[in-house]
Amino acid sequence: MQLTFHGAAGTVTGSRHLLEAAGQRVLIDCGLFQGLKQLRRMNWDDPGFEPGFLDRVVLTHAHIDHTGYTPRLLQYGFKGPVHCTEPTAELLELMLMDSAHLQEEDAAWANKKGFSKHDPAEPLYTSVDALKALKLVRPEPFQRWITCSDGMRMRYHNSGHILGAGFVEFRIKTDRPDTVNPGELTVVFSGDVGRYNVPLHLDPEPLPACDVLIIESTYGNRTHDHEPVLEQIGEEFRRTVHKRGVILIPAFAVGRTQLVGLILRRLMTQGDLAEIPIHIDSPMAIDATQIYSRHLYDDNLDEDVTADDRSRLFPRNVKLHRTVHESKQLNTLKGPRVIIAASGMMTGGRILHHLIRRLPDHHNLILLSGYQAQGTRGRSLQDGAAHLRMHGQNVPVHAKVATIEGLSSHADMNELMRWVGTAPRPPKRVFIVHGEQEQSSHLAGLIRQATGAEVTVPGLKDSFAL
Repeated sequence: MQLTFHGAAGTVTGSRHLLEAAGQRVLIDCGLFQGLKQLRRMNWDDPGFEPGFLDRVVLTHAHIDHTGYTPRLLQYGFKGPVHCTEPTAELLELMLMDSAHLQEEDAAWANKKGFSKHDPAEPLYTSVDALKALKLVRPEPFQRWITCSDGMRMRYHNSGHILGAGFVEFRIKTDRPDTVNPGELTVVFSGDVGRYNVPLHLDPEPLPACDVLIIESTYGNRTHDHEPVLEQIGEEFRRTVHKRGVILIPAFAVGRTQLVGLILRRLMTQGDLAEIPIHIDSPMAIDATQIYSRHLYDDNLDEDVTADDRSRLFPRNVKLHRTVHESKQLNTLKGPRVIIAASGMMTGGRILHHLIRRLPDHHNLILLSGYQAQGTRGRSLQDGAAHLRMHGQNVPVHAKVATIEGLSSHADMNELMRWVGTAPRPPKRVFIVHGEQEQSSHLAGLIRQATGAEVTVPGLKDSFAL
């Protein structure tokens, strides 16, 4: 049995973990590297394994840093099934088609403006590649065992985080006498662990007893701010409204847009914030919201979404903008109003055009609503950048920049430890992934002290015998 880390080792993006056991070669998650240029360039490198010899891909959830490399695998000869939960399959079509479209669009824009180092600039993969990948998707229910081979089976448990997110439990036949389940080695991949007691998304299910745990560490050395959103943004929100400015919120199209929109609508309905238009400018976010709405009555979303919200998730005064023409019209509108657009870390998409238009105006407010990885424009804004580089130009930052804390869909340090503690017995071996070095090392120390487990923070391409 061999476990090799081809991504999300020492960084929070590009999740790709190769499990070789029981005659199977299984890639758990297949994400794009994002953020720093040297990371993004790695998407163009040889993957470090032979995709054509993979038996299957297992995706934990739909976010692009866990799924966005999948179409690229097909270019290397991968033809096996792509497993994911049923809600993830619905969201995955949006994510992969949007990813392909953005890459095609960015390549075309770079060629038009002539700021690419490559002539011509080409996308990593195309919409046709994404469609081919989607044909391989096999939707799976939570909790049902899936047979991979005579010696390997797997099942999904709900991890919260976003709609459809699941951590994966593998059982692999073994003659070792010391495993938690006799005759089987149990290996759990956390994917991204969700929050406890937050709106919209479920609490993560308890961690089953396992021998080996691979756990994310995005917030491995930090705790979320539990100060109410109104207290965090009320003053700046009212200032912007008074000055008739625009509140621009870069948000991930899946999960974060729905949560932010829901919270703002509730605050406006309750009279805590001024009633102003909210514009969601993202075809993918609109489609994702419709998918979320379809799951409001099943067991995939939190019961605390009230009856008033259930009609359409966003009931009143939320305007949805799908076309490029509608998006461009937003740039002509004056405030006060809220514009929510993807992507959340400002790595691409329509948010860049809004930033170019709104950043130079000191009346406006940029509200960041989640984790901003190193090398992204979002992290630059958080760190007080005076300019942002977008579409070949330097855009001055005069708008006010603030962060809504506590809205992350990732468990924080204490919540990760709480989740680990839900296991009937602690794992014997733990690998810390999907975090920057400081976060991963801190969480490793906490888990080592709490469980006595052998804890490792792997580097990229590191391989371990289980």
